[in-house]
Amino acid sequence: MHKDLKIKWGIIGCGDVVRKKSGPAFNKNNLSELIAVMSRDGIKAKKFAKILGAEKHFDNVETLLKDREISAVYIATPPSTHAELAIQALEAGKNVYLEKPMALSSKEVSKIIKVLNTSECKLTIAHYRRRLPAFLKVKKLIDSGAIGEIRFADIRILQPLKSDLIAMGANEDWRIKPEISGGGYFHDLAPHQLDLMLLYFGNYRSYCGISGNQSSNYEADDYVNGLIRFENGIHFRGIWSFNMSVKESKDECLIYGSKGYLKFSFFGEKLELVSDSSHDLFHFRNPKYVQQPMIEATVDYFLDNGPNPCSAEEGLMVMKIMDGFCNNND
Repeated sequence: MHKDLKIKWGIIGCGDVVRKKSGPAFNKNNLSELIAVMSRDGIKAKKFAKILGAEKHFDNVETLLKDREISAVYIATPPSTHAELAIQALEAGKNVYLEKPMALSSKEVSKIIKVLNTSECKLTIAHYRRRLPAFLKVKKLIDSGAIGEIRFADIRILQPLKSDLIAMGANEDWRIKPEISGGGYFHDLAPHQLDLMLLYFGNYRSYCGISGNQSSNYEADDYVNGLIRFENGIHFRGIWSFNMSVKESKDECLIYGSKGYLKFSFFGEKLELVSDSSHDLFHFRNPKYVQQPMIEATVDYFLDNGPNPCSAEEGLMVMKIMDGFCNNND
């Protein structure tokens, strides 16, 4: 076991995602304890500390990183700060659990990895869907040959301008400001979806895509169309559009095999299997705090009790694909 008997966490960033999806989960494991939160807004930091049961609160990163009691940090700020904060944390000797997208671009991700490789610290990416029951079941069915040899996968994320899929809090329109988010809503949603495709099908051989701003409602592109060819011959195509009518809304993934297909949504809790021999519908219930299974696996990794549930190199693969789809891979 790692020299630490328990991971003691500090959180950098106090948004709705922390409050609803991740923050409370750090205290749901006997080997994990949330002891500090940080926000540039000191009043907000104090409020979050009370809500999450943390004994300490800070209004600057440097003070948090100097706290010797903290062994790991969860970086839950907008993507424009991810690279800088991750590097600061690693250089301060802290393990890092980093929100998606990993950074603004694959170039920034490479800078994080360069520092990580010279550090004794560890880093995990918060692609938490790979630990949820529905998506674990998809992988199990694929690996068992339930639909035969996989041919291709198809994703359709079609949403109106105001989408219920976007985890928005008050004044959180930063997601459509490329200088803060890296792009538009695609950069908020696609990392999880592309990560799952890589988890299911392995390394890619090539990828390409196009993107554009069709509605001119904001600066970022609101349409992305991408293709991937995996090393094993499986193909992928995906469309993300955030300018559709409400009636055309869709959140769907279809994985086609030689003997049938799997159909599921990324925000639902059911999975459909249609094959030559069966037609089954599986229902799932996510944990109250959806990042809890991923956080538990991260704690095990930080304590040398298990493998990295999502490595920086896997995060880099996702970012390279996103850059390529959005024509940012110059």
